[in-house]
Amino acid sequence: MTPNREDYLKLILELGDDQSKINNKQIVSGLDVSAASVSEMINKLVKENLVEHTPYQGVQLTDKGLEKASSLVRRHRLWEVFLVEHLKYSWNEVHDDAEVLEHVTSETLAHHLNEYLEHPKHCPHGGMIPKENQLVHEKKREKLTDYPVGTKVRIARVLDERELLDYLVDINVSINEEYTITDVAAYEGPITIKMQAKSVQVSYKAASTIFVDKI
Repeated sequence: MTPNREDYLKLILELGDDQSKINNKQIVSGLDVSAASVSEMINKLVKENLVEHTPYQGVQLTDKGLEKASSLVRRHRLWEVFLVEHLKYSWNEVHDDAEVLEHVTSETLAHHLNEYLEHPKHCPHGGMIPKENQLVHEKKREKLTDYPVGTKVRIARVLDERELLDYLVDINVSINEEYTITDVAAYEGPITIKMQAKSVQVSYKAASTIFVDKI
């Protein structure tokens, strides 16, 4: 399925929170589309005043874009919670179905879904679930790639990307787990993390999309 403008807005919010610029290369990787397609869509979003583009720096959501993206993310993440908690989906299985459901969810339905779920604050991937008419402001966190050997960290949030989540399931790394960084390979090699007898090598690409709290 070809990504639409909503997919772009959500990814820009996921990658850059509400305050950081992201480049086209990150969008190409995140949506698995061509550089030409990204450039074309970014131009459209700029014309619609949904993003601002700074040459050689990247794109960032405008206030209008952040408002639209926050509404989309709220509905998406509420459905993810429902699918995991009530239909027993794994956290790497929910994205595609939540994507479908968010587009047919009215504000009234989102309100009742939120009430039914007893006002969850985070989705299964650690992302903030905003209240009705609230903007998404993720807690500022460093990535796993930002810390040296010997640092103790808790996995706090990961990007809601199917490829990444499948990978984390394969290597048996989950949200809220606590690890010690035991090795950082040179030239963007894997990062080794350890929890008791469990030792895991995480690729640099994956580690750069895992947000952690230092403990």
